[in-house]
Amino acid sequence: MRRMDSFGDFDATELYCPRCRRSVPVRKRLLLVLTNGEKYDYTCVFCGTSVGDKTDTDKNDISILLK
Repeated sequence: MRRMDSFGDFDATELYCPRCRRSVPVRKRLLLVLTNGEKYDYTCVFCGTSVGDKTDTDKNDISILLK
């Protein structure tokens, strides 16, 4: 029997900002759409500094349509 994950996927709500020198709320924005998933960037809500990134790998197969 396959063991199921106890969680799906995490999104950061607060990260450390080196410019503000404290843990701050962050905004997640789509940076790139890749063939294996999507890359997101986390930015500080106060100063706009990039404080991290995340790549969500797509669990479904993507088919690209060419004309």
